[in-house]
Amino acid sequence: MLRDANWPQVFSMRKSQRKDFLEAFSVLQWILTFLFLGLTCIILTVALMFTSLWLLPTLYFIWLLIDWQTPEKGGRRKASVRRWKIWEHYRDYFPLKLVKTAELNPNKNYILGCHPHGIMSIGAFGCFNIECCGFSEAFPGMRVTLAILAGLFRIPIFRDYLMAAGLCPVSKASLGHLLSRRGPGNAVVIVIGGAAESLASRPGVQTVVVKQRKGFVRLALEFGADLVPVYSFGETELFRQVAFSEGSLARRLQDLFRKVSGFAPCLFIGHRWALLPSRTPVTTVVGRPIPVPQRVAPTDEEVERYHQLYVDGLSNLFHEHKVSCGLPESHELCFM
Repeated sequence: MLRDANWPQVFSMRKSQRKDFLEAFSVLQWILTFLFLGLTCIILTVALMFTSLWLLPTLYFIWLLIDWQTPEKGGRRKASVRRWKIWEHYRDYFPLKLVKTAELNPNKNYILGCHPHGIMSIGAFGCFNIECCGFSEAFPGMRVTLAILAGLFRIPIFRDYLMAAGLCPVSKASLGHLLSRRGPGNAVVIVIGGAAESLASRPGVQTVVVKQRKGFVRLALEFGADLVPVYSFGETELFRQVAFSEGSLARRLQDLFRKVSGFAPCLFIGHRWALLPSRTPVTTVVGRPIPVPQRVAPTDEEVERYHQLYVDGLSNLFHEHKVSCGLPESHELCFM
């Protein structure tokens, strides 16, 4: 059978279209998981209580009470979940890239402060929570754990998925366990700015909320964990956020929900289907460690000193790499 002379180009085009679809699908499933899986799990378990399958959620809730503290004791990480093939397509959609600027000693523990939060912390998730950007190869001997909102680990079923993915609550008990009970070689990643920083996320604007965030510095001193500034260039370019005017009802409700739950609901617009982010490269740069001594009861002066060293390190990291990561020389980092 004779083939058309152009069949290699046609095959290549079809393969490219298939790859494009897989990349878009991988990101879409993650966004839908981020937005709706927790709520779906709550509705499902409650609804099953009123059916002939009521025994299943009953047994699960009994197990939940027994297993309640597991997330704060390291969780149940599954390497297979972190290495799903779908995460490679997730990485390639943007694409995501991890840049190493210094070694991390596997005989020490570290707290990595990641900025900016963006809408969904896509750079932090891709580089530190799934094995698709080469963290293990770049930092051999280090075990990285991304810490997220503690309340998510109270949601039935959803909590088990989060633990399987290797996530942990951003609580003092959880972080203290990782930094003291697991031995050396732990890199705990905290998105310092949290909900307040996500609300400041705008394309073309580089804003980090860190001036009054000092708990992570005190934690580093208590456990003698070195601080490492991290910046994800391109994170704020992925979505356009609908900003509510100061004093409006929507803004007041948004602020109230953030204060009560720690989660910041926001309206955002993506690139495709209003949900998918822009195909903007996100480059996550891991800075140089800042040595931190161990103090059983750190003083306020010590916390202030190492907090300032961290802020200076973050500022230097931003200015050293902003041009190579696609930002104009004129861009400045705004501290809040």
